[in-house]
Amino acid sequence: MREIRIHGRGGQGAVTLAELVCHAAINEGKYAQSMPSFGPERRGAPVLAFLRISDEHIKIRAEVITPDVVVVLDPGLLNITDVTSGLKSGGTVLINTKKSIDEIRSKFGVESRLGVVNAVEIARETLGVPITNTTMIGALLKATKIVKKDSLIEPLKHRFGPIADKNIKAMNRAFDETTIEEV
Repeated sequence: MREIRIHGRGGQGAVTLAELVCHAAINEGKYAQSMPSFGPERRGAPVLAFLRISDEHIKIRAEVITPDVVVVLDPGLLNITDVTSGLKSGGTVLINTKKSIDEIRSKFGVESRLGVVNAVEIARETLGVPITNTTMIGALLKATKIVKKDSLIEPLKHRFGPIADKNIKAMNRAFDETTIEEV
């Protein structure tokens, strides 16, 4: 089983990211679950979303405490929370940032496998808004191959209707532009 924790802020689409990848996994015949973790927070407040994908039935129904992968939609969260808390040995951290891998490692001490992509720039140029959820799906797929890119087409079309093609383009562009460095 692969467990993913997504750090974002209200309105950035962390929950939607988890749901879309969950649907793609189910469409591939895998078992998957996604869930949010937030209370009465307002737009912009920190939120978490969780995703599990497995080839076998998933029996656990709790927050992801020890993720294999951490996805960070808002790099400002690196200043206020330890996004790597509980990260499994050999885990991966994916960050939406303009900074290089070396800058992230030196400033925040991320010692795990690390991926970076300027998801805000891609989202602004492709979607016209700085919402990075579908962009970060591209980074997640590049880093993990947890589902096939083609498996996201139907969930994206269902969720976004007339703007699905822009979201697919953003996902594909982020897949191509994500830089990943092993430890």
